[in-house]
Amino acid sequence: MYCVPSATATQKTTRVCSSSSSKMRLNPALTNATNLLFKNSCPFSPLLFPRHSSTNLLVTGLSYDTNETVLRDAFEQHGELIEVKVICDHVTGKSKGYGFVRFTTETSAATGRKEMHKKIIDGRRIRVCYAHKQA
Repeated sequence: MYCVPSATATQKTTRVCSSSSSKMRLNPALTNATNLLFKNSCPFSPLLFPRHSSTNLLVTGLSYDTNETVLRDAFEQHGELIEVKVICDHVTGKSKGYGFVRFTTETSAATGRKEMHKKIIDGRRIRVCYAHKQA
């Protein structure tokens, strides 16, 4: 696949991308907006639509020894929690490396997300982003 600039007197400059059989035009403004949108988001964000307010957080990068008590202790200093869930393997009972934290308010969830993102819990650097329902 290759991209070359293309412009006419009546249209803005776009890139024409061509693979072996098809050509498509990419709008640079749309491409830049998409790159900015997903630049600092959660690793799962390209698969999900971004959402800027929620009370439910997805926590990834957990140690396999992390349990709900450890996660609750780490997050409850940022607000009142409704639920903490570490997803575990049904055979071994060990953590699969991710979990969910639900706060009572959106502001406490935003604070928890901001303060806990890239912090170390049980020797692992965690990543925190808003959780979204799968369709």
